[in-house]
Amino acid sequence: MNMDLRTLLSMIRPLDTAAMDAARLRQEQLAKPPGSLGRLESLSIQLAGITGKVCSRVEKTHLLVFAADNGVVEEGVSSAPQSVTLQQTVNLTRAKTGASVLAKHFGSGITVCDVGVNAQVPEKAVLNRKIAYGTGNIVHGPAMTRAQAEQAVCIGAELAMNTPADALGVGEMGIGNTTTSSAVLAVLLDLPVEQVTGRGGGITDAAFARKKEVITQAIAVNAPNRDDPIDVLSKVGGFDLAAMCGAFLGAAASRRPVVIDGFISVVAALCAVRLCPAARDYLVPSHASFEIGYQKAMEAMDLQPMLLLGMRLGEGSGCPLAFQILSAACAVMSDMATFDQAGINDDYLEDIRKGDKFTV
Repeated sequence: MNMDLRTLLSMIRPLDTAAMDAARLRQEQLAKPPGSLGRLESLSIQLAGITGKVCSRVEKTHLLVFAADNGVVEEGVSSAPQSVTLQQTVNLTRAKTGASVLAKHFGSGITVCDVGVNAQVPEKAVLNRKIAYGTGNIVHGPAMTRAQAEQAVCIGAELAMNTPADALGVGEMGIGNTTTSSAVLAVLLDLPVEQVTGRGGGITDAAFARKKEVITQAIAVNAPNRDDPIDVLSKVGGFDLAAMCGAFLGAAASRRPVVIDGFISVVAALCAVRLCPAARDYLVPSHASFEIGYQKAMEAMDLQPMLLLGMRLGEGSGCPLAFQILSAACAVMSDMATFDQAGINDDYLEDIRKGDKFTV
């Protein structure tokens, strides 16, 4: 590896506050009631802080999907067989999955990276960064070594940093990864397993009960340190989660906005923020996942999703949608007329700008 974790974290800097102040001033000058474009305005200001430019552009976008298998599927926690990971990893490169269809539709690039699929991947379009053939079964011991967890984080970071794009999105493919994500989230937030564990791709009542039992047992067996995200990832996480965490960090280190997809993606983002709090300001949520633990992770980072679509597919499927919203925020900031350009005297807004005049 060309980078270690310490170096990566040292590269992440706070947002450019001067650019954000200038962006707020321009928003006040645009020919519209103050705050009337809501999240589009706040996104444009966030983008200014990330890029250092008042008028940013999000034209070239790219989805990074990390694929890996999880040994915990031996415990019957998933409705799908482990072989689905391999097949869908290949299908992602052929625009045959939900996320890849959306990426193709909107013109986003996509890179599918194997960090731990439990098979040889025959598709050359899949980037081979395999660390091992799946993780260990977390019920019986750690998912991976600490060194492997750090390796996965650095793989994700380097891929993010070396991908030319104005905005990045982070997705995954790995049967069993809602189980590992729930385990990681339960530890990081010190919450009961029941409050962060959902049914994933859909399982019976008996399998759901078994899933929660497995997560509880895995946490007890491995005793991860909640104050050490790498320890948590190595003991009850997955190669996909760790690489995704790295991708969020790499995007922040290279000063690009990075989109959170659903449940697995938001848990990886939380790991990144726990490793480096400044990374939080580079995150852009997409949709609200149907999974129960999603909102807990979002609350922990004080973030709110942009879209309410009832989605729970994963893969990064929310990212191509969010890219369009980012692009719209840029268009508003760059292309709307100011009051002066529109020939409008804005003195009538003087009192309104002094306080909230829009809510009842």
